[in-house]
Amino acid sequence: MNLFSSSISENNKPLAARMRPQSLSEFVGQSHLVGPGKMLRRMIEADQLASIILYGPPGTGKTTLAEIIAKSTNSRFLRLNAVTSGVKEVREVIAEAEEALSLYGQRTVLFIDEIHRFNKAQQDVLLGAVEDGVIILIGATTENPYFEVNSALLSRSRIFQLQPLSREELKEIAKRALESEKGLAQYRPKVTEEALDFLLQASGSDARVLLNALELAVLTTPPGQDGQRLVDLEVAQESIQKSALKYDKAGDNHYDVASAFIKSIRGSDPDAALYWLARMLVAGEDPKFIARRIIISASEDIGNANPQALPLAVAAFDAVDKVGMPEARIILGQVVAYLAASPKSNRAYLAINEAIADVKKDPSPQVPLHLRDASYRGAKEFGHGLGYKYPHDYPGAWVEQQYLPAELAGKTYYHPSENGSELKIKERLERLRQSSGKPT
Repeated sequence: MNLFSSSISENNKPLAARMRPQSLSEFVGQSHLVGPGKMLRRMIEADQLASIILYGPPGTGKTTLAEIIAKSTNSRFLRLNAVTSGVKEVREVIAEAEEALSLYGQRTVLFIDEIHRFNKAQQDVLLGAVEDGVIILIGATTENPYFEVNSALLSRSRIFQLQPLSREELKEIAKRALESEKGLAQYRPKVTEEALDFLLQASGSDARVLLNALELAVLTTPPGQDGQRLVDLEVAQESIQKSALKYDKAGDNHYDVASAFIKSIRGSDPDAALYWLARMLVAGEDPKFIARRIIISASEDIGNANPQALPLAVAAFDAVDKVGMPEARIILGQVVAYLAASPKSNRAYLAINEAIADVKKDPSPQVPLHLRDASYRGAKEFGHGLGYKYPHDYPGAWVEQQYLPAELAGKTYYHPSENGSELKIKERLERLRQSSGKPT
């Protein structure tokens, strides 16, 4: 039984289906997975499959790889779609697989498209069959499996990540479709360089989108006197919708773009920071989420190199909350540009982390007696506050005095940088530390 079989005639299939590679030699892209000597290619060619999950953007070859496996394996190959299949269908497939294995010694490879749409109960049904080797699972997903697939199922599968197709790879796919007899060659298409460039860019690295647009452009263009069908830029633009922004607020795109945003601020690149900010805003990200990240960055990455960064970031959050979109983009843009252009220091951030680590390692050190609260009745009898020197009674409001517990005396956590305003802090602390004999 092969659920890839179809009664639809080849000529009636969409171009993307007709041009689907039938072997690894025809496959374009993903050389890091199916190039000569690579693990996935060796598994397919040797018909020695283990459970795998193919993870990557749409139109990068996940289903195509599954079909190539279907043609190259001696095992039974079954297919389910997570959108249309439930627990009942999964149990039926497992029962058939158990029967085939026990009666005929034949393995079953089960391909589940969009496996991220299976809920926990459906994934749990698969778990025992995968663990016992009754089923070899091939899952395909556009969502990060570490977010969407049960950890127990993940631990029994190998994850292969497919990358977006490059411009050259997309161009090769388009060229094959235009020149192949099973593609569009019979229509004698002539696509201008300008039109092809537009289709390659607008497809968003999705081969299926590219081929669908190419097919529509060619089929809707009447032949000229020479019999050729000329696809120019105008026709190409009419044949493809604006590519959707790839950004999932609940998945890894959300975290990847937010990470790029913060790292651009940290790296003092306002142009990149503003670009990633725009990506989030256009995708509909909650502006208050962005504002919260900005506040953290103002303290973690800028800190005392520019003490105005934090109050400005906090003010931005308040303003965004009051104003809302679309005007909030102006506020966010201003603050992001300011933070990215600011001098940077993470020394205060490192200092508190080191102090917390010391507290967790040994929380027992006591507060020195002279620092303890002496305001309540009987405190002085216990020696609380005795010997405390009030700094404002001394020149420069400073006097040598031990503030750390005895076990940590002389420990230095905060090492100011020489960036921005923190240089003045560094110079003052060095003077004070030299007066007290503490290493600078």
